[in-house]
Amino acid sequence: MLTGWRDIWRWAVLLPALLLALPVLVIFASLLTPQTDIWQHLRQTVLADYVLNSMLLAGGTGLGALVIGTGTAWLVSQYQFIGRRYLEWLLLLPLAMPAYIIAYTYTGMLDFAGPLQSLLRELTGWRYGDYWFPEIRSLGGAVLMLTLVLYPYVYMLARTAFREQSLSLLEASRTLGLTPRQHFWQVALPLARPAILTGTALAMMEAFADYGTVQYFGVATFTTGIFRTWFGMGSQVAAAQLAAMLTGFVLMLLVLERWSRRKVRYYHQGQRNLAGMRRQLTLPKQLVLLAVCLLPLLLGFVVPALQLWHWALSNYQLTLNSQFASLVWNSFTLAAMAAVIAVVLALLFAYGKRLRRDVFVQAPVRLAALGYAVPGTVIAIGVMLPLAYLDGQIDLLAERWFGVRTGLIFSGTLFALLLAYSVRFLAVSLHSVEAGLERIKPSMDNAARSLGCSPLQVLQKVHVPLLRGSVLTALLLVFVDVLKELPATLLLRPFNFNTLAVRTYELASDERLADAALPALAIVLVGLLPVILLARSVETSVKGQS
Repeated sequence: MLTGWRDIWRWAVLLPALLLALPVLVIFASLLTPQTDIWQHLRQTVLADYVLNSMLLAGGTGLGALVIGTGTAWLVSQYQFIGRRYLEWLLLLPLAMPAYIIAYTYTGMLDFAGPLQSLLRELTGWRYGDYWFPEIRSLGGAVLMLTLVLYPYVYMLARTAFREQSLSLLEASRTLGLTPRQHFWQVALPLARPAILTGTALAMMEAFADYGTVQYFGVATFTTGIFRTWFGMGSQVAAAQLAAMLTGFVLMLLVLERWSRRKVRYYHQGQRNLAGMRRQLTLPKQLVLLAVCLLPLLLGFVVPALQLWHWALSNYQLTLNSQFASLVWNSFTLAAMAAVIAVVLALLFAYGKRLRRDVFVQAPVRLAALGYAVPGTVIAIGVMLPLAYLDGQIDLLAERWFGVRTGLIFSGTLFALLLAYSVRFLAVSLHSVEAGLERIKPSMDNAARSLGCSPLQVLQKVHVPLLRGSVLTALLLVFVDVLKELPATLLLRPFNFNTLAVRTYELASDERLADAALPALAIVLVGLLPVILLARSVETSVKGQS
């Protein structure tokens, strides 16, 4: 009986896992269809710009996130200064600010007609062309915007790595005569390298995947090129091949990150950590560290949030209407459906892996979970191509057999969007569910099985109640990620179906930045929920170690 159930679970995991892996496989399969003329045109014109700008964008963002994230993590974990306790979790707030929203906000503030340059001309009497001002709509501006919202990836992991380092290492460093700076470079940083590199890789993958920021700033990257090739040249296959090239860069980044840690093994010895041994500083030095840690928080969250709030208050009578209510309803409904689907799939896959620890279950689940490393633009194309083909075949057969036209059943409906979201964010829910499932002892499964429960009943009656916290966390994380997702929604949404993210993009593209503030602010406020969740976990871990 157990073997039969295990076979059922194997197929129950294998089939949906292969379905979720299909978009990525379709993207790489497109390379088998040559598009010689289009590729010759791309090589002669824009392909070099796509490659160079994408590499510079990801590299610059990774470097910026590494410096800011590692630096702030070291300061809050090793030094005692004014406001440190609050900054430890406040530094996570930029995670709630999507990159494309902070880009729109700073453009409105720093453009020629913005308040900063207008004040500068008023005070000096200068006119256009009389002075130099940094151009925000540039590759450097895009790197800065992405860095300000992505450094918390490095900060979170580095802070944990620094705080968990053994106190005996610091004492040994002092015994050997190392200064605090030498201890950081020679001991603490190498030990935290795996965590720091992981956070940096995450920031770089997000930079590769960005569309809203680079499109608004006019920077030619792979993501903007995919849109232009699809809609401008009318070639879905060539767009898919560009997407395959972009995916190759992302996978190469993952391989390099793994390779850099191939022989690195650091273990926590269970000794006293550094959390309770922070260095005491004089007041001037405390104020310097406070200013250093406040700067990324102010630039990455406080300043753009206040600007959005100002715009929203000045325009709410025009923008707070039935259309906005429809946007909220569409966005929240879509995000809720996607979150439920992703969590149900995560429960299925995680429990299936628990029942069947063989390659026929483990490998497909791992392949399906790769979607989080693939940009939303790529997944959208990988979803659209097979669904459009399926719609075409169904329509052809229906007309031949019944004399009716079925139209778009899959590719023009919410089904395509929900499939893309499931591929993109499965890993988020799966990680949370697997972490909770690992805390449930196998003996509980055995006890339930001995009482006559089937594997499905064990999942329903034992695991799901115990996984309530993990499931709610996964639901929240996926909900917010879907709410902020722009490129996949932009490509796959049905006609006359708008979300907060798409409407923000449309209004900002029309230079109606003040009108875009209300939907943008709604996204930011909802995005604060998982950040608050992370902040609570930070506080809990700090109290547990103090």
